[in-house]
Amino acid sequence: MRAALTLAVLRSARPKFLTLSLLSVLLGIGAALATGAAVAPADGLIALLGALAAHASVNLLNEHHDFHSGLDAMTQRTPFSGGSGSLPEHPAAAPAVRAWGWLMLLTAAAVGLYFVRARGLGLLPLGLAGLLLVVAYTPIVTRMPWMCLLAPGLGFGPLMVAGTAFAVSGHYAATALAAALPPLFFVSALLLVNQLPDIDADRRAGRRHLPIVWGRRRSAMLFGALVAAGFAAIALAAPLLPRLSLLALLPLPLAGVLVRRVYRHADDVGALVPDLGRYVALLHLTLLLFAAGLWLG
Repeated sequence: MRAALTLAVLRSARPKFLTLSLLSVLLGIGAALATGAAVAPADGLIALLGALAAHASVNLLNEHHDFHSGLDAMTQRTPFSGGSGSLPEHPAAAPAVRAWGWLMLLTAAAVGLYFVRARGLGLLPLGLAGLLLVVAYTPIVTRMPWMCLLAPGLGFGPLMVAGTAFAVSGHYAATALAAALPPLFFVSALLLVNQLPDIDADRRAGRRHLPIVWGRRRSAMLFGALVAAGFAAIALAAPLLPRLSLLALLPLPLAGVLVRRVYRHADDVGALVPDLGRYVALLHLTLLLFAAGLWLG
């Protein structure tokens, strides 16, 4: 019983998606290194702990909310949308999932307070905004179409990337802002396209994101615009970043093909699901190349 409960909590944290936090932290550290800052490995690991805790917290609280709201019972899950399915299979784990969600949030807050004490109050606004976003995302933000679109990108872009850069260096720089903009667009595109299979269930549960308001085709066009904006941000930020950061433009032709596929398959969930996986891979490859360029440039 205890093993099943532990597994249910672990699945509800969606560990296979936590790599996105790792990439954001790598970008933040890379942005700090690009300014000539000397980054202590311990600071980088503590920043990663805070990022992973915040990400796990929003996942756990989302899983608990969706189970109790009845959304899980209406959702047709895919490997990339609709939650983990852990709580419908193990309802008794719901209190533990909620408790671990709040524990992870407290862990992220403790990491933030550590860096505020070490680096100064400059980190406080980003930290508070990040904690508020975690708490408000599922019950509030998912009912505000444009905020729901931008919130994930803000979390993994400006908040996590720029926050990490400040945490490990003690100052803000234009380099950190430039490094934070591509994930703002790419991650917003990720959450947008992952909402396409869940439109009907989300509508019945009271959510109101852009695919519900606009429909699948128009949302697929916006997905393409966001992906294009992410690559444009990399190119336009080139004067502020090491030259090797332009390695992140290498997947651009693949992105063009994928954007066309998503638009073509927007109304066919069965055909769309493989494209969701392809975009996850494209996103990780692009941000990994971007981080490598910052670290090596």
